[in-house]
Amino acid sequence: MSTILKAACVQVNAGTELEANLAAAGDLVRRARDAGANFITLPENVGWMVQGRARIMARVRSETEHPGVPFFAGLARETGAWILSGTLHVLLDDGERVANRSYLFDPQGHVVAHYDKIHMFDVDLKGGESYRESATFRPGERAVVAGTPWGGVGLTICYDVRFPYLHRALAKAGASIITAPAAFTVPTGRAHWHTLLRARAIETGCFVVAAAQTGTHDEGRQTYGHSLIVAPWGEVLADAGEEVGFVVAELDMARVEEARRMVPALTHDRDFEVMRTGS
Repeated sequence: MSTILKAACVQVNAGTELEANLAAAGDLVRRARDAGANFITLPENVGWMVQGRARIMARVRSETEHPGVPFFAGLARETGAWILSGTLHVLLDDGERVANRSYLFDPQGHVVAHYDKIHMFDVDLKGGESYRESATFRPGERAVVAGTPWGGVGLTICYDVRFPYLHRALAKAGASIITAPAAFTVPTGRAHWHTLLRARAIETGCFVVAAAQTGTHDEGRQTYGHSLIVAPWGEVLADAGEEVGFVVAELDMARVEEARRMVPALTHDRDFEVMRTGS
């Protein structure tokens, strides 16, 4: 197993047109590879940022027909890097629901693993913002750890970051790196993004690699940016700020075992009951 890798987060401002978004993402992947990255991640909704079920359903493709899958497979072969595609919208067999799906490609362009977002972002925010992912997307039902030359990579997506039990399960299943492609809103990003990602890294003793959307998108939706790479002890190794671009950080995988030896919380689970008292 290799002990050192260079990971990159590509930060984009996706619009509504798939081909233009893929082309822009591809250029940044190539630049990240030129900067030495051999594990390159992209954000949630890398194919497009489109609001509303009707508009999504009018554009979505099945996995076998989706241009994004061969695009990222070819990009992995071209660059010789491992690529996490961020997420693509994939029409499911029932024709009524969509998977928000993340793909991990090896340098030969093979799909090593894919993961469908488990937790749906159904919220009403201050200022009138409202999101109902479950109206369009079908939640995933399985957690995924993919084997790589650097150890296990646990796959999560955006809102999953608020569910510590998922990350703990991934770490216990062998993950040393957790990816979190995202399109975080600005209000929740300012309040919670850095804290949540650092907490997930600390709790699991994993590196967390979180590529994010940034800027203003379809119908004025705004995303927070600040793609982050976080070490197992909680230090932020790279922060992309709010501009389109990429960041690269060196990950020394020996730090995973070091952090877990210092605080072996993953081995200290205990069963307990919850007692509620009073009215």
